[in-house]
Amino acid sequence: MELTLTTPALLFPAISLLLLAYTNRFLTLAALMRDLYGRYRATPEPRIRGQIDNLRYRIGIIRTMQICGVGSFFGCVLSMFMLFAGLPEVGKWVFGASLLLLLASLALSLREIHVSIEALELQIADLDAIDTPAPGI
Repeated sequence: MELTLTTPALLFPAISLLLLAYTNRFLTLAALMRDLYGRYRATPEPRIRGQIDNLRYRIGIIRTMQICGVGSFFGCVLSMFMLFAGLPEVGKWVFGASLLLLLASLALSLREIHVSIEALELQIADLDAIDTPAPGI
C-alpha cells in the first residue's frame, strides 16, 4: 500500500472537529460542575455529591479523549513529515499509530456518552416515582 501526503491530511478536518466537540463537552461539564459545587457548598446533599463525582469521572474521560485526539493529530503531522522526508515506511507506522490513537479517542467518546446517559437516567428516576399513579387510582 502506498501512503501519500494527502492521506494523513484527509484526517485534519475530522480530528479538528472532534477536538472542538470534545472541548465544548469539557467546557459544558466544567460549568455544570462549578454550579453543582456552589450548590453543594451551600447545602451538602449526597445526591449533589454523586453528580459531582460523576462529572469528575466524565471530565477525566474527556481529558483522555483530548490527549488521544491531539496525539492522533500530532501523528498525522509527523507522518506527513516522514513521507516528505523520504521515509515512507516510518511514515506508515506513525500514521498507523495515529489511527490507533484516533480509535482510542472515539472509543472513549462512546464511554463518556454511556456514562452521561446513565447520569441522566439517575437524575430523572425520581420523576417516574412521582408521576406514576398509585394502583387502583
